Amino acid sequence: MSLFGKIFGGGGKGGKGPSPQEAIQKLRETEEMLTKKQEFLEKKIEQELQIAKKNGTKNKRAALQALKRKKRYEKQLAQIDGTLSTIEFQREALENANTNTEVLKNMGFAAKAMKSAHENMDIDKVDDLMQDITEQQELAQEISDAISKPVGFGEEFDEDELLAELDELEQEELDKNLLEIGGPENVPLPNVPSTSLPSRPAKKEEDEDDMDDLQRWAEAM
Repeated sequence: MSLFGKIFGGGGKGGKGPSPQEAIQKLRETEEMLTKKQEFLEKKIEQELQIAKKNGTKNKRAALQALKRKKRYEKQLAQIDGTLSTIEFQREALENANTNTEVLKNMGFAAKAMKSAHENMDIDKVDDLMQDITEQQELAQEISDAISKPVGFGEEFDEDELLAELDELEQEELDKNLLEIGGPENVPLPNVPSTSLPSRPAKKEEDEDDMDDLQRWAEAM
């Protein structure tokens, strides 16, 4: 049985092949096994290196044997590195294929659901339905417009006449404001008195009277 046959658990001819999920799981298990083998070989390489250093001058034969084992371990480690790279590439390819399969499966499922949803639909019936909806919307708009129109209960007014009356009221108000602003200029002044006012005595006559009063007071003394 081939290596991949052992990994995937393949049976005889005609047997059913593994699913992508099973193959991916097997590859992951193989990666874990090889990773552990890597760690083991790295430790063995380090051990053989230490043995060679220790016996380099004391026991040359033992040192050479340690270096030979180290070379074999390094060769195995390189082979495992290559195998891991191959397995990792195959696992990623399987994961992508599995993802694409699931995506296509879901897309097909959605397509069937859409087909089932449209199965009982007739495009002519849809057009008729949309036309009925449009007519009902137009009718509803007409009803709304009729309801919102003001009703005068039989009273008809000439709008032009009402506007003219409004203009007159505005003009009257404007004239009134202008009169209030210019009012103090038109207030009548008081009349000039007809009789003459008494004249103020001259300053000279007041001085003479003061002198006479002083002289009379001196004679009395």
